Amino acid sequence: MGELMDAAFGFPALVLTAALVAVIGFRVLVLCRAVAPDAFDSDAERGALGLGDLPVATAASVFVVTGWVLDVAGMVLLGRSGLPGAWHLPLSVVLLAGALFLARRLTTCLAGRRRRASAGAARGAVPEPGPSRTSV
Repeated sequence: MGELMDAAFGFPALVLTAALVAVIGFRVLVLCRAVAPDAFDSDAERGALGLGDLPVATAASVFVVTGWVLDVAGMVLLGRSGLPGAWHLPLSVVLLAGALFLARRLTTCLAGRRRRASAGAARGAVPEPGPSRTSV
């Protein structure tokens, strides 16, 4: 448990840990009905961000949580690798950048899946059954 806490509250994962605390705080406010879940949708251009119809707060939450999990898991693995201290800082910064890149790709992928699912539901499309096999 100490290893996980060191990874979550050490540099550079501390940046995403602070963002995760903000996301959790926002979600608690949404659950208490103090804030609307789509409170940020009027302020951002979702099409330019590649989010489709995914609400901005949801996309930001998915981005932060995914980035945090990837970064903390990578930091734990980096800590276990036994590399010398001179390699630890540059690799942890590269790890943060990689985690943010992957989190962005996963969030965009989720938005694309939701867009395709909602387009199929709007058309009333029913998935076609696969080829049927009959015994002769």
